[in-house]
Amino acid sequence: MPSNRLLAAIRTRRGLKWGIPAMLVALPYILIASICSGSAADGGPGWLHLIVLWPCWNALKFIIMGPVSVALLIRARLREAPVRRHQRHGVEASLREPVLRV
Repeated sequence: MPSNRLLAAIRTRRGLKWGIPAMLVALPYILIASICSGSAADGGPGWLHLIVLWPCWNALKFIIMGPVSVALLIRARLREAPVRRHQRHGVEASLREPVLRV
């Protein structure tokens, strides 16, 4: 399913920043669910109730992925912070060291 591929791309380190904007993808799914449930309630075929489950499930996945991606991004940034700090201090230390020329 395309929604699962998009969610898998968001779970990557590069895609974590797109978790909150991806929550907006839930809006069309909610609209589809509303239209199908309204049609079923107004005398449409009963199998439309089954179709309502699909957009509700996908909307729920995207809504949940927003806060989860923020938590994953914070965790990744905290894990990367010592490496960035070490690299930054390594560059500053190399600038202070005298260069021996022979």
